Amino acid sequence: LKQALRRRSKIFDRRQSIPIQDIRDVEEQVIVQTFRTTLVSENLLPESHDDYHELRRFLRARGLDIDKAKLMWSNMLQWRAENGVDTIGEDFEFGEIEEVKKYYPQGHHGVDKEGRPIYIERLGKVEPNKLMQVTTLERYLKYHVQEFEKLLRIKFPACSLAVKRHIDSGTTILDVSGVGLKNFSKTARDLIIRIQKVDGDNYPETLHKLFIINAGAGFRLLWNTVKGFLDPKTTSKITVLGYKYQPNLLEVVDASQLPEFIGGTCTCPGEGGCMRSDKGPWKDPELLKV
Repeated sequence: LKQALRRRSKIFDRRQSIPIQDIRDVEEQVIVQTFRTTLVSENLLPESHDDYHELRRFLRARGLDIDKAKLMWSNMLQWRAENGVDTIGEDFEFGEIEEVKKYYPQGHHGVDKEGRPIYIERLGKVEPNKLMQVTTLERYLKYHVQEFEKLLRIKFPACSLAVKRHIDSGTTILDVSGVGLKNFSKTARDLIIRIQKVDGDNYPETLHKLFIINAGAGFRLLWNTVKGFLDPKTTSKITVLGYKYQPNLLEVVDASQLPEFIGGTCTCPGEGGCMRSDKGPWKDPELLKV
């Protein structure tokens, strides 16, 4: 019986014009359905969140414990209501984005070999004090939430359509060249803690793998402090690499999907560089139509 429950079912979502392969664990399906029934009975399942994969992410974040997942889910709904998250895409305009990216170079660029979106940050080039001169912590957090909503509503679905397989997690690359204790100011610490809390509480289980590259001695000292703020499940997905990281990255990402400055072949000419291009399937107008 146990072996039968652990079988994985292969489902094709044919609601779209392109069928999407969706492999599910049969035992998890039973738990997700029970969780869904519980939420419906307590009026905790808005139509916009009635999604198998979203329910599963919250369950996985709480070790498939329905009561713990329900509390996390309820808190998420309250947070969304209090912060206007459902309409943040239309209501919030981050006009300072160009200046922000100058002092905090980051963004999505390409996909890994399994079709997951890649998110890159160049932490060694972050200037926290200058960043806070062109925006505020609260505005940056709103921008971060707005981008996460785009990831869930546009980028994951576009990636899924591109590879015809369900995608709901991403690969992150943090370039920490030059990062040490001097970079870990109070401003930087506050930003990391706030972002980590928002993500961990409201967007669980969306990280597939995180690569930290160019980690020198200074960063490794800092890492011992930073990882204390992270959830243990998150740290288990993190690989810290030194200066000879390219072979590790190229195992999971094709060179054409990596910017030149981290060992790839892409330069995104004419788009302001790779950190401003937002390269990915989500830029394909044909996929967006679907």
